[in-house]
Amino acid sequence: MKINCQNKIIILLVMFVVQLSFSQKKNESIGTETVNVVKPYSPTISDAFKVKETPSLDDTGNQPKETIKYSILSVPVASTFTPSKGKAEGVEKSKREKLFNNYATLGVGNYGTLNAELFVNQDLGNNDYVAGMFRHHSSQGGISGVDLNDEFYDTALNMGYGVNNRDMSWNVDLGYQNQLYNWYGLPADFGMTLPPEQQEDLIRGINPNHSYNTITLGGNVEFNESIFSKIGTKFTHFSDSFSSSENRFYVKPTFKVDVMDQSINTNVIIDHVSGSFENNYARDNTEPLKYSLTNFGIEPSFVIHENDWTLELGAGLYYGLDSENSGNKFYIYPKVNASYKLVGDLMIFYTGVYGALNQNSYADFVTENPFLSPTLNMRPTSNQYTVFAGLKGKLANNINYNLTGSYLNEKDKALFKSNDYTEDFANENYAYGNSFGVVYDDVRTFRFYGELKADFSENVSFGINGTFNSYKFDGLEAWNLPSMKLSSNLDVNITKQWYAGLNVFFVGERKDMQSNLNSGVDPVVMTLKSYFDANAHVGYKYNERLTFFLKLNNIGNQAYEKWLNYPVQGFQVLVGGNYKFDF
Repeated sequence: MKINCQNKIIILLVMFVVQLSFSQKKNESIGTETVNVVKPYSPTISDAFKVKETPSLDDTGNQPKETIKYSILSVPVASTFTPSKGKAEGVEKSKREKLFNNYATLGVGNYGTLNAELFVNQDLGNNDYVAGMFRHHSSQGGISGVDLNDEFYDTALNMGYGVNNRDMSWNVDLGYQNQLYNWYGLPADFGMTLPPEQQEDLIRGINPNHSYNTITLGGNVEFNESIFSKIGTKFTHFSDSFSSSENRFYVKPTFKVDVMDQSINTNVIIDHVSGSFENNYARDNTEPLKYSLTNFGIEPSFVIHENDWTLELGAGLYYGLDSENSGNKFYIYPKVNASYKLVGDLMIFYTGVYGALNQNSYADFVTENPFLSPTLNMRPTSNQYTVFAGLKGKLANNINYNLTGSYLNEKDKALFKSNDYTEDFANENYAYGNSFGVVYDDVRTFRFYGELKADFSENVSFGINGTFNSYKFDGLEAWNLPSMKLSSNLDVNITKQWYAGLNVFFVGERKDMQSNLNSGVDPVVMTLKSYFDANAHVGYKYNERLTFFLKLNNIGNQAYEKWLNYPVQGFQVLVGGNYKFDF
């Protein structure tokens, strides 16, 4: 087998060599040839046939489709799988500050100042409670350049009881207040018509001390489902150390009637004040000065609410009863308010006009100016109309603004004016140019008010506002009415324990007039200078119950006069603490 295979291989190799030798000839020329194309190539396309879109089918022998019914065979399967419970992602919450029902505050400062407060509130059951409030603010005086005693104190005690039910809630309050002030504001040139020794004797003989006492009893009732919305009432007895006495009773029920899916709100007002003064300022009266004034009023209004605007249409009907002077009169006042959202809550336009018959009282005058003489003439003030228009809204989510322009027309507006005086040893202690009276005048006021509030964060808040007034009057001047008032405040939470605040305000010039009848000189209108005041405070929260504070008042140490001849205390420091607790 091996010999045959080898022979075959040898034969194939010999044949390959011989063939190769014939096919390769050295130096042999291939030459040239000419190729003629008889006809160019023309390809053709054979006819295509179209397949029918819907081929014909022979249904012979096809079986109809059978209806197939599906069902599930449930077979229980044993399983030991137990899914784990889901866990909500926790959110870190700040600790809620505990609220206490009661607190006590005590502070002391220069000028012998003492400031104390105590408030207690206790729930007697699920719906009723009792509360009490004690306040005291006093100073031993010491104003530079003042010849008379300038100390004061103000003490008040209030108690209340209330019930909150599902259909009705009500409360009743009882209060007492005792105030002591001094007529220390002698004119700068007081006693110049007397020899020096008599001048000193006259000043030493003046006892400027006077006091006020107030007793109040009042209550409020609110209904959830009743024609009456609420009823408020208050009785006040006010007296002073010069045998003056005043009683005031005030009641104001408010009720609502639904008419065709709208409501008519009505306020009913009964405001009575009566009292007497032992003497007039000249002390030439033969009987005490008595007054008895009652205002009856009803104020119905109809409110319409739409998507972007609100309209209130109403009127005020009043009847003023003067029992002592028989000066009864009927009054009609407008009551219209409208608002329209120009740009949602970012810009709201509002306008309106309203009026009212406002009751004046000796107690209200003393609250505003405690240096009055007990010889006043009492009458109500008729605010014939106040027309206003303005814009309010938001500059940003945390910045609010309010701009208002208004025009007021008031008849018998009460104005404080300094009393004329004589340097007579027989005068009352308030008749030496150190007291004020009340005069009435028809005053028309053009007023512009602007306000801006900003909460830059939870820890920083800022506010600023200003009022600008222009007066027209029938008398000589708009006594003691400032043309401008500006104020601003800043509150900062520095840390969780430390906080601070700053309050500044500016009051423009005012006019007053006073005459020394012994001098023979005609009275001259005097201008009280404008003044600027700045107050600051800082506090430290030792814990959730105890807080310490430091207050600085009149930081500029300005001896400005809020009222003519009455300089205020200079730089004041008050240090104290506040403690919160529960029973």
